[in-house]
Formats: sequence, structure tokens, C-alpha cells
Amino acid sequence: MKESQQPVHRAIKTFVLRQGRMTEAQQRDYDELSVHWCIPYMQTKLNFIDVFDNTNPVIVEIGFGMGKATAIIAEQNPDKNYLGIEVHTPGVGKLLGEIRNKDLHNLYIIQHDAMEVLETMLPDNSVAAFHVFFPDPWPKKKHHKRRLMQRPRTNLLASKLSAGGYIYMATDWEPYAEFALEELSQTEGLVNRYESYAPHQDWRPETRFEQKGLSAEREIRELIFEKAE
Repeated sequence: MKESQQPVHRAIKTFVLRQGRMTEAQQRDYDELSVHWCIPYMQTKLNFIDVFDNTNPVIVEIGFGMGKATAIIAEQNPDKNYLGIEVHTPGVGKLLGEIRNKDLHNLYIIQHDAMEVLETMLPDNSVAAFHVFFPDPWPKKKHHKRRLMQRPRTNLLASKLSAGGYIYMATDWEPYAEFALEELSQTEGLVNRYESYAPHQDWRPETRFEQKGLSAEREIRELIFEKAE
């Protein structure tokens, strides 16, 4: 087997799979709705037109947590398509309930490791934006290798963006914000929309992690990097 044909073994994950307890409602929604709104992980590229039945731009959110902000954004932007990636089943169940309650038709979920989804399921130059709201900062130095927003992971994100597409990240952990700013600035093909951090984006609803950060008197940092056209 040639080197280029070697399978990819991703030993370092950007997450730890927590054993969160599901509520009865989350379990019920997961059991009833996942068949309709969850896309199984597979080793083939998605055709977004087949998934959404339209040609609207596709925005991918990595690690949507319990999905509250995800559902609100999808509801407020029916002219855009949303694909949420999350590994934790309670959050998937919660967001499935929001999809039903809000009668959303522009939001689907993939429950799998986001990096593997990007590598195998998302076509190059196909994504209008990546949203990353308050990712795990992995504050200990020995765990920095797990951080999502670093090269070569940012190179992979950039390769999936269409021309003019963007990566948006918000964090309440200043060392991670500084780290991500440096990594994104050095990622080929990406350009910072602002000189440094972005101003607060009013389109993003406040998240539970953001509330915790503000309660701890931590400043929220936001980044927006675009793919050069």
C-alpha cells in the first residue's frame, strides 16, 4: 500500500466523550426524531443539495452542546442551511426536540467526531461558514494538542470553506483566544476580517457557556477569519 493510501488514525481527539444522563424527553426525542434529522457518519462525501433539497449556503457548527443557540440561529435564517456536529447524545436529543418544536427544515445533525466528518464527508470548497461557540479551551499545557482551533486542523477547516466563507469562534478563555488568533493568522488562505479580535456579533445568541464565563467575569473574545477569494 502506498503511503498516500494509508488510513488516517486520529489518536488525539478534540473532545472527551462524557457520559451525560439523558432526560426522558431527550431520550424520547432522540429515539423518535434521529432517524429524520440525524445523518449517519459515512465514508462518502455529502451532496448538500440532496440533504437540504435546495442550493442555499451551508453553515456548519462544530460542538453545538445543547443546541439552544443553534436552533435560534436556524430559525432566524430560513434562507440558510445548518449542519450541527456533536458527539454527546443528550445534546443531540435536546436539539432534535428544538427542531420539532420550531418546525425547522434547514437543520440537520451528524453525531460523530467533527474532524473525521470534515475529512470524509464534507466536500472541499463547499461550506459557507464554520461556527465554533465556546469550544473546550483545554487549559493545561499538556492538553493544548487537543484544541480544535490550531494547525493543521485549521488548514482542514479552510480547505472546506468556499471562497469568501468564514470561520467564527467565540471563547471566554483569553489564553485560548490568543492561541487561536495566532494559529488562524498563520493558516494559509485565511485572512482576519479585523485587525485582531472581532467586535461582538449580535446575530449569535448568548450560550450557557458564555453565561458561565460572564458570571466568572471573563471577557468574551470573538474571531472571524475569511477564506480569500
